[in-house]
Amino acid sequence: MNAEARIVLVGIGPTTADALESLRARFTVAALVRPGEDDTTRLAAKLGIPVEPGTRIADIEALVDRLAPDAVVVSSYDRILPDRLLARCPFVNVHYAPLPRGRGRANVNWAIVNGDPETAITVHSMAPGLDAGGILYQEPVPIGPRDTVTDLYDRLNARQRAVLADAVARRLSGDEGDPQDHDAATYGCTRLPEDGEIDWAAPTAATDRLIRALTPPYPGAFTHLGLDTVVVHRAEPAPDAAHYTGRVPGRVVAVNRTGEGWVDVLTGDGILRIHEIAVDGAEPVPAATVIRSVKTTLGLRLADVLALLRGRT
Repeated sequence: MNAEARIVLVGIGPTTADALESLRARFTVAALVRPGEDDTTRLAAKLGIPVEPGTRIADIEALVDRLAPDAVVVSSYDRILPDRLLARCPFVNVHYAPLPRGRGRANVNWAIVNGDPETAITVHSMAPGLDAGGILYQEPVPIGPRDTVTDLYDRLNARQRAVLADAVARRLSGDEGDPQDHDAATYGCTRLPEDGEIDWAAPTAATDRLIRALTPPYPGAFTHLGLDTVVVHRAEPAPDAAHYTGRVPGRVVAVNRTGEGWVDVLTGDGILRIHEIAVDGAEPVPAATVIRSVKTTLGLRLADVLALLRGRT
């Protein structure tokens, strides 16, 4: 039965391509639900898999009613599916967190932001409740001390590609997975682009983690240089940092103009070395090509806002 099973894949994020590769090797993928055009939709089209751009709940309900698949697999989707839809056929979800810990949103980002030593890939049956269904497969994935969210997604996606089809086959056999301990559940809230603003009064390690948690495909951690928005693409705690007993968080204290082009910036407890930045959506450049003075303070200060307001009067 499994070899002939028909699967609908729903995915709008960076995990879907590897889900497609895993599923197509084992099942018939009857449709891919994904908006727009990108490498994933082009691969599906090349394989003769219909691409359905409608991602609303009503669109998916209509598609399931029309195709009557043996199962629906969800890999990167930003809505909670209603119980009436989950009752139509088996639904399986890919979740990058060690459920029951890490239910909800932005789990890979939160794992790095929070300094967790590992996360996990969990494949689970979908049931009423947020990420509450039985676990079909779970595997821990370590987080290295300099890992970015890009690095972590690469490893998680590789594991998904290896294990997803077997987990779906387990669900198709009638097994709903191992029940979760709901009393042990924790949750992550949605992250918005504006949540990436750097607070220079925070500890160096926390600021470094925030930057690493928002690398592509995310829009990046950002600060302000005057009234310009500056995305920090690459940074690290400064090695052998001097100790400042008089500190202004966000103040530039060193500019490397002739070498690698980094700048050192005071944080709440140390110094962050910034290597690459992008100003107002431009291409990344060495930080010292833009930030040139130790009199510079990063971050949108009240003085900057007042200057903007005065310029409008």
